Amino acid sequence: MSRTRWRLGLGVTALLTATALLPVPAHAGDVTDYTITVDPAARGAAIDDTMYGVFFEDINRAADGGLYAELVQNRSFEYAPADNASYTPLTSWTVTGTAEARNDSGRLNERNRTYLSLGAGSSATNSGYNTGIRVEQGKKYDFSVWARAEGGTTLTVALQDAAGALATARQVAVKGGWARYEATFTATRTSNRGRLAVATTHAAALDMVSLFPRDTYKNQPNGLRKDLAEKIEALRPGFLRFPGGCLVNTGSMKDYSEASGWERKRAYQWKDTIGPVEQRATNANFWGYNQSYGLGYYEYFRFAEDIGAMPLPVVPALVTGCGQNKATDDEALLKRHIQDTLDLIEFANGPATSTWGKVRAEMGHPRPFHLTHIGVGNEENLPDEFFARFQKFRAAIEAKYPDITVVSNSGPDDSGTVFDTAWKLNREGKVDMVDEHYYNSPQWFLQNNDRYDSYDRGGPKVFLGEYASQGNAWKNALAEAAFMTGLERNADVVKLASYAPLLANEDYVQWRPDMIWFNNRASWGSANYEVQKLFMTNTGDRVVPSKASGTPDVSGPISGAVGLSTWATSAAYDDVKVTAADGSTLLSDDFSGDASRWKHVGGGSWSVQDGQYVQTDAAAENTLVTAGDPAWKDYDLHVKATKKSGKEGFLVAFGVKDTGNHYWWNLGGWNNTQSAVEQTSDGGKSTLISKAGSIETGRAYDIDIKVRGRQVTLYLDGQEWGRFTDDKPAEPFRQVVTRDARTGELIVKVVNAQDTAARTAIDLGGARTASRAEVTTLAADQDAVNTETDTPVTPVTSTFSGVSDRFTYTFPANSVTFLRIPRR
Repeated sequence: MSRTRWRLGLGVTALLTATALLPVPAHAGDVTDYTITVDPAARGAAIDDTMYGVFFEDINRAADGGLYAELVQNRSFEYAPADNASYTPLTSWTVTGTAEARNDSGRLNERNRTYLSLGAGSSATNSGYNTGIRVEQGKKYDFSVWARAEGGTTLTVALQDAAGALATARQVAVKGGWARYEATFTATRTSNRGRLAVATTHAAALDMVSLFPRDTYKNQPNGLRKDLAEKIEALRPGFLRFPGGCLVNTGSMKDYSEASGWERKRAYQWKDTIGPVEQRATNANFWGYNQSYGLGYYEYFRFAEDIGAMPLPVVPALVTGCGQNKATDDEALLKRHIQDTLDLIEFANGPATSTWGKVRAEMGHPRPFHLTHIGVGNEENLPDEFFARFQKFRAAIEAKYPDITVVSNSGPDDSGTVFDTAWKLNREGKVDMVDEHYYNSPQWFLQNNDRYDSYDRGGPKVFLGEYASQGNAWKNALAEAAFMTGLERNADVVKLASYAPLLANEDYVQWRPDMIWFNNRASWGSANYEVQKLFMTNTGDRVVPSKASGTPDVSGPISGAVGLSTWATSAAYDDVKVTAADGSTLLSDDFSGDASRWKHVGGGSWSVQDGQYVQTDAAAENTLVTAGDPAWKDYDLHVKATKKSGKEGFLVAFGVKDTGNHYWWNLGGWNNTQSAVEQTSDGGKSTLISKAGSIETGRAYDIDIKVRGRQVTLYLDGQEWGRFTDDKPAEPFRQVVTRDARTGELIVKVVNAQDTAARTAIDLGGARTASRAEVTTLAADQDAVNTETDTPVTPVTSTFSGVSDRFTYTFPANSVTFLRIPRR
């Protein structure tokens, strides 16, 4: 997942209610005319059954507190400041009497290092996730605990909330060394605020205090939360990519052992996550919490099998990314990870008599999981270092398992130096498949429908492993839908694609947007989920070539005011001058007086100091100040800038309409590792041009930006740094046609991402079809957002009886419409 720092601060889109629009003709004044021409005799790209899938990463509490059905938080008392500065071994627990978390030789086992020592007459109570432990009247809940009490004790286990008992309390007799004890509750009423309390009559030690709903997905032990798993299953995904993401390529590459000092910040390593849950390692999650590994590789493989998806695990390549950007040069460690990867393939595919196939069988699955693809690495920002290590992984895998497809990647963005270098290496290395990731504005997705039209058909195939348009409003989903028509049209190049992230617990959000949202009591699909589901359940088997007319391009020159900003940096600006193309001065400010011409619209602390405009807060993010007229166009901007302290460099803005619509030259961004021009459209950002580079502290830089029409040229210290032309139309009307080989149906898929209806003359090119089509429509206000209590973006089904070789259909404003037309 691409972790550029501005994306982490995106706010929640305003929650608006809208009613789904039915596909009825609009008034003449609200209609734009289009044509779609289908060529049923031509042969388009074949679409694999695995084209669309899902990517699961443990972000936003997607695993513990999410898909993993465990209701107790911090069940093994392993939370620590290494996970989160606020954590202790008793986080999520309250105790009465005498209680102490201990890390000593009395522990349950070497990999489960902390346990709770309870004194006689003491108790410990767990608060679960969100508002508490959710229980439903009449349903069963399975409790278990590992306990030790040499002198013997009785544990009283209770489910309760502030109003009283939620089930009849259970008593468990404990005697002797560590052993696992169980009990079952039947909830007597429903509550979202339950607590699990364990009290002891005499001294006892506790670990792995667990409560699972009996009703898990497919009723499996150590199972998955049913509603979330079923929403994923309903997508009919062709593959499941796991476990990350930044979890894979961040942290130490060492193991969890005495030799590593029981390292708590490690890359995700599959062997940590299998076997009995009480023996699995714990680890700090990159996203700022603990991961128990109760949901581990075995459970991922099992889930992929259950939903009919191809498993696609990703292993670390020993080059960290996501802002860490360090290559490990320990050859012995590299060889160990390569062997671990070979062992993983044996775990998935080996016979039950093999070393790792036997482990799989002992966990309950003697049959192989049929692994065919494996990813090595994730978004590495050091393409040369990554590819050198990737080649060693690939050589070892292909030597032993020649039928496995080894997937490489192209870094964290859709373009730029890292992207270009990575693709060059991948092409030269004859890699089978390259994983691309990007998170961009809705406008970028509308502009780049043709992204893959020009990709080399003889080169590596594309796995679009992560993408999203930076929002959960309907306008975001519309833009993604428009882009997906281009993915299908290029299905001979784009073989796999998955939106990301998949899950978000609304009370523990590190990243948005997300496909499925939930809390401890409910879950709901976003507008983006509805688009993904529509495409994933109506893919078809082959593209039927088609063409559509476009929307007149009305884009004018880049216009707007200018701005200055910083990100986690203190900087001083001086000698700001804006000059029109005719040489006249639009703005000149040397800050010899005050800063009254500037409007402070961001964070931070700005003041005039010694003839410079200084932002002094080195921790503040997005500190934008603006000056000038939003109507300015064709101008030259000059700024002198000096970094005083902090993590990054300068942000110099131009074409500023408002805080959510502008361009800026980001010099020394991404922890002072690269510079880029970013465009913000309705709050979502896209990278237009980028290069590696850093900004020195204390040095004054001359920054010049020349804007002419839609072309921009950038100069740093008098030397041209780069140029770009932002002239791609954000086409709102997109379509693709596919055929379902089983039914023979033509599937006409049309996206109309604008506020006017699209009256469309459709020519089926002589295809023999029935006169009646099944229609599925998603339509809503552009700002509509699905929530727990309101889902304005919901599919509406209908029939259309006017199909013929040539017919007209009016697609509603802001809609995605699929027509399934049977053959005659």
